[in-house]
Amino acid sequence: MTTPDVEDLVRDLAPRVLDALARRHGRFEGCEDAVQEAVLAATLQWPVEGVPDNPHGWLVTVASRRLIDQVRSDHARRERESATDVVPGEVPDTDDSLLLLFLCCHPSLTAASQTALTLRAVGGLTTAEIARAFLVPEATLAARISRAKQRIKAAGSEFRLPEDTAEREERLRVVLHVLYLIFNEGYTASSGSALHRADLAHEAIRLARVVHAQLPDDSEVTGLLALMLLTHARRDARTTPAGDLIPLDEQDRSKWDRALVEEGTELAKASLAGSALGPYQLQAAIAATHADAATAAETNWAQVHALYLILERVAPNPMVTLNRAIALAEVKGAEAGLALLSTLDCDDRLAGHHRLLSVRAHLLEKGGDLVGARENYRAAAKATASLAERRYLEGKAGRIGDPPSGSS
Repeated sequence: MTTPDVEDLVRDLAPRVLDALARRHGRFEGCEDAVQEAVLAATLQWPVEGVPDNPHGWLVTVASRRLIDQVRSDHARRERESATDVVPGEVPDTDDSLLLLFLCCHPSLTAASQTALTLRAVGGLTTAEIARAFLVPEATLAARISRAKQRIKAAGSEFRLPEDTAEREERLRVVLHVLYLIFNEGYTASSGSALHRADLAHEAIRLARVVHAQLPDDSEVTGLLALMLLTHARRDARTTPAGDLIPLDEQDRSKWDRALVEEGTELAKASLAGSALGPYQLQAAIAATHADAATAAETNWAQVHALYLILERVAPNPMVTLNRAIALAEVKGAEAGLALLSTLDCDDRLAGHHRLLSVRAHLLEKGGDLVGARENYRAAAKATASLAERRYLEGKAGRIGDPPSGSS
């Protein structure tokens, strides 16, 4: 088995191994460290020595031994006595990834800590891999994960789902939000030279599938998975061979992944059958509307705008209003879109944001104000930390060029 195949196998098994150890010993922070050491050992040994007949049992055994060593080094007699009789075969080979997600997304943690801990404990990524993905030093990321585990320990969280229904629902919303953040960072990297990071996007989709498999009747879970699939389906059409960004209206839709589009569309339809509408269901419906159009010109913008109106009421957010302005401009003209966009100028959450500047530039260009469009494209290029987006925005400004002599 090749190294990439081994890494995929280990990544799939890691949450179940952590589940096995945490259920037996109840020491999440120690068990998580032990599993990471076992995962590292497997990725180094299996490509050379071959995958064992029972890879799950192998990982449980190695992780258990690491945990015993930790316990012994801490001189914790009681824990040592309970840990030394580990029999991997007695541990159920179950997948409690949802339970692990609930634990990693504990409300006492910051969003950054929830994301990092989720990717390591449930995603099976190493600290170094997560640090590279988010462009932070490995030591910084390691410290963040360590603090997160200590906070969970201090909060006295047990390895079980919350008994209270309301608390369970609220925790699930946090889980979905974390997966949404992971996917967005993978689909459009907030900084760096690459437009997207496929490993993060793939991992977010994998984890969303895990949650959906365990909660198939939850409309928002279904909607989030649909949204990810429909969005990720465009990945091969989003950049030129040189890595330059291609906007949605200029993409070659024959390059979209039709299998993902079809699966995402069916899931989007299924999600709308629920009794209430949530933000992920509505975003999935918007993505499905775009996917339903063979060309950009055939997009049902009236439907897109109507869905954004509903989304704006369900989950008010300046980014939703910003996207609605684009749709409104397609339905009623650039002036209408710009008027709506102006309502965001006093919103501190978007002050100086490159997205607000780039959308204003687009609408000004659409309305014929080339001077204003060029200025806003240039301002947006300076405001983004993504090199791919910067190149695109600078290119838009350059193509508009200087106005003819005497014009204003």
